[in-house]
Amino acid sequence: KKAFIKNEINVNLKFDQTNNSMQEILSIVEQCKQNNSEAQRQLYYKLAPKLMGICMRYAKSKDLAEDFLQEAFIRIFTHISKFENKGSFEGWAKRVTVNSILKSFSKRNVMDKSSDIDDIIEPSSDAPDVISDIAYKELLAFLNYLPEGKRVIFNLYAIEGYTHKEIAEELGINEGTSKSQLAKAKVILRDLHIKNNGAYAHTS
Repeated sequence: KKAFIKNEINVNLKFDQTNNSMQEILSIVEQCKQNNSEAQRQLYYKLAPKLMGICMRYAKSKDLAEDFLQEAFIRIFTHISKFENKGSFEGWAKRVTVNSILKSFSKRNVMDKSSDIDDIIEPSSDAPDVISDIAYKELLAFLNYLPEGKRVIFNLYAIEGYTHKEIAEELGINEGTSKSQLAKAKVILRDLHIKNNGAYAHTS
């Protein structure tokens, strides 16, 4: 499986961008549960674009994102029999992808590399909340400027919808650390947005 996925990434063929009906996906999934290699290939091309987007949000480079994607598909194909046709398979695959990425960060002790990780800061109540004003495409570009620990926490909280309690459990940190790193990430993103767009500059 690993060789197959690696080869598919390296071939760099166009992903299948067509609309995927739930019934079609479920049919392919059932074939994948029988280790049908052609079905695995079809599922890869149907899901890879969206899953790669998730990987790119967490990775510092495209190479690392491709590594994340490869590991995610290995986990998807390995545990696909656990999907019980309840809810969206795409949603299930996205959760597997995020969990796979988190396991990778856990092995690398990413959170231990944040020098001031236990300094609790809270955003000022009267500070302008420009995060909501940042376009999604711009936000994705800014994420690369965040240190890994802050980038992971921002992704989990602001995009994946995790609570601070869930983040703390996933990363083996306390909730205060999660809140602190999220606040610091927002400050960095806010400053990047202001610098990039001249937001809140004096107007005539």
